[in-house]
Amino acid sequence: MNRTKGTREDRSMILQLFVTFFRIGPSTFGGGYAMIPVIEREILEKKQWIDEKEMADMVSLSGSAPGGVGVNAAAFVGYRKAGLAGAVAAVAGITLPTFLIVIALSVFYLLFHDNPKVGAALKGIQGAVIALILMAAYRMAKQAVFDMATAFMSVSAVLILLLVPISPIYMIAFGLLGGIVFVKGKEWIGLKVRTEKEPNSISSQESFYPEYYI
Repeated sequence: MNRTKGTREDRSMILQLFVTFFRIGPSTFGGGYAMIPVIEREILEKKQWIDEKEMADMVSLSGSAPGGVGVNAAAFVGYRKAGLAGAVAAVAGITLPTFLIVIALSVFYLLFHDNPKVGAALKGIQGAVIALILMAAYRMAKQAVFDMATAFMSVSAVLILLLVPISPIYMIAFGLLGGIVFVKGKEWIGLKVRTEKEPNSISSQESFYPEYYI
């Protein structure tokens, strides 16, 4: 009986993962990082499937691993909640609406790409995407930047990416090496080492986003 109950719960969670990420999928405009605010609102605030620390870890892993950020994030959450089947369901849910929308938009664009109103609409979408990415960066910075070392590394990474034509892959490797150097350096001179924000400084009820996602 318990096995049957567990199976039903697993199937219910897999279905929830598919439906939840199917709803998130249409927000893929502008790339994976534009999806992060919507994923956070749905997964962290509404469903409470992960906490803020896990959300920051998820964004870091999703951005550094091969593939799209949104798809990687879906796989991360799906696997954590329901194993391999959950990861498959979440990835299928987040990619299916995007696939359908791209086909529809491709046909639409071929028919109306010369229309000035279509061009104006695309410009508006670009502005909205920039805002979503900035919101995602702000929320991630609140969790990841908590001392002088992390602040220095964050500012340095931004400046290098803006001023030097370097691949983000190398920046990820440099960040990994820099983190090890900072931690070992602090240990060597006897300073307190922290690798994450203090739990009592994080408010799980804090929200930066308006009620834009239903």
